[in-house]
Amino acid sequence: MTQGQLTWKFPREFWTANIIELFERAAYYGMFIALVVYLTRIVGFSDIEAGWIGGIFAALLYLVPIFNGALADKIGFRNALILAFSFLALGYFLLGAIPNKIFAVISLLLIVFGGSFVKPVISGTVAKTTDEVNRARGYSLFYQMVNIGAFGGKTIAKPLRTELGLEYINYYAAAMALVALITVLIFYKNVDSTGEGKSFREILDGFKRVLTNFRFMALILIVAGFWTIQGQLYATMPKYTLRLVGEHAAPEWYANVNPFVVVLLVVPITQLVRKMSPVSSIGIALAIIPFSALTISLSPVLEKIAGPQVPIFGSFSLHPITIMMVLGIALQGLAECFLSPRYYEFASKQAPKGEEGMYLGYAHIHTFFAWLFGFAISGYLLDKYCPDPRTLTPEQMSTAYAHAHYIWYYYAGIGFAAFLLLMVYKWVTEYIDRKKAASV
Repeated sequence: MTQGQLTWKFPREFWTANIIELFERAAYYGMFIALVVYLTRIVGFSDIEAGWIGGIFAALLYLVPIFNGALADKIGFRNALILAFSFLALGYFLLGAIPNKIFAVISLLLIVFGGSFVKPVISGTVAKTTDEVNRARGYSLFYQMVNIGAFGGKTIAKPLRTELGLEYINYYAAAMALVALITVLIFYKNVDSTGEGKSFREILDGFKRVLTNFRFMALILIVAGFWTIQGQLYATMPKYTLRLVGEHAAPEWYANVNPFVVVLLVVPITQLVRKMSPVSSIGIALAIIPFSALTISLSPVLEKIAGPQVPIFGSFSLHPITIMMVLGIALQGLAECFLSPRYYEFASKQAPKGEEGMYLGYAHIHTFFAWLFGFAISGYLLDKYCPDPRTLTPEQMSTAYAHAHYIWYYYAGIGFAAFLLLMVYKWVTEYIDRKKAASV
């Protein structure tokens, strides 16, 4: 690649890293969309137990990379990827092959350890194989690979579940991880990261600085409310739709509405709000997100109006839950377009000079909190309003799901609370800034 020249030509290591990322995302999202269903139906965990296990698993995947990134720098990117995909392939395979409670937890820990190497190494490779002029293009391609892999993984999960069984989704994920491992062994060459990685002490010191940045941490916790609702694509939605609509439902495909909307609208919306402050743009997202949950909750209203099957353009019909679920997820995608780019812009501006990368890395901590508590809350709400049919008697089945849509009222409440907290945050920070400006 010619330095300083705008181009779409990148070295082989760049393309290899992106192909590896596609396989890894296909494996992860194929497994993740079915995880809580698998933990309950096949492994035997209750909804509450599956919620906690799924939440801890997903939360750790956003925390551990902060530390494993330093280890990857020490052992080299290639060795880190070999280690990562060896653990991932083994973890996914064991999760499907041994549906035992203890082995399921062990398997998920193997996946956490392996997966925690992938993002820092792949994003690091993209940074190393692009220059300042072409870095934006490089990361746009990386982002597209992430979305293509996620879309493909969730798409194939549905026929695997209905035609072969839930455990085959994990075998598919193991196969994708194995293909990625083979790709690393044959094609991936180390990129030089000498002297640029941080020590564990530096990481812990940075972690402390971020945690004590009140303005940044307050926004992280507020934005976690947004991602708590977004996380229900994986925590609540699969069980909710399968139990209320039936086994023919396709929660795996409904979840793909979100990345479709984001890819379609994120660029024009980011352009639209470019002159708006980041906090104001985030406010629009937090104003929209509770209505996504309320939209999903309105399926009983639609069913009363149109009946159990709603005709679409006179050619086919859909269950009211399916229609409202798709509309609600589309609203989530719309809200994300207002939030994500401007949130990371805000994070970079909170960083002291030279620490922008570290602050952007810690900006993902909102998902740690959102996934941990969002999945846990989901387990309790499912148990109360949309219980596992295997725990019900025939007499209970007739009324057990009468108030299942109440689940979404709770998440709408979380969304409204996050919006109100952001308004308070905006007022307080602007007041502090005005006082500082007046005292100068």
